[in-house]
Amino acid sequence: FYLIHILATTVMLGVIWTMQLLHYPSFHFVSKANYRSFQEFHIKRITFIVAPAMLIEAISGSLCLIYIIDDIEIFFVISLILLVVIWLMTAFIFSKLHQNLLDGYSKIIINKLIRLNWIRSLLWSFRFALLIINEL
Repeated sequence: FYLIHILATTVMLGVIWTMQLLHYPSFHFVSKANYRSFQEFHIKRITFIVAPAMLIEAISGSLCLIYIIDDIEIFFVISLILLVVIWLMTAFIFSKLHQNLLDGYSKIIINKLIRLNWIRSLLWSFRFALLIINEL
């Protein structure tokens, strides 16, 4: 389960940094006339990538916690706590921001999305580092 967990985290690490450095900033360059359609497209398509990877990450992490309980290191436990924080941020902050963008282009909301996503990017990076340290 641990290898699957690390692989899912690695996928999400790549996705989150791509979102942070490329995709979210590109939201400013989408035609305002097509913005709602773009945002609908984004939400639908990104879900195909993010939902399975996040679910695999959560399920494999939980299975590791259940089945390897005697050998669980503090680094792994901290990484799972960070995963819960990431999930909560995604559910209660990022989902709402994306829903707000369905109303159309908003420089303020996009900038907020970019600013707040730095936190998720750093949390996922820290999680990855903790998982690698846990293996050493």
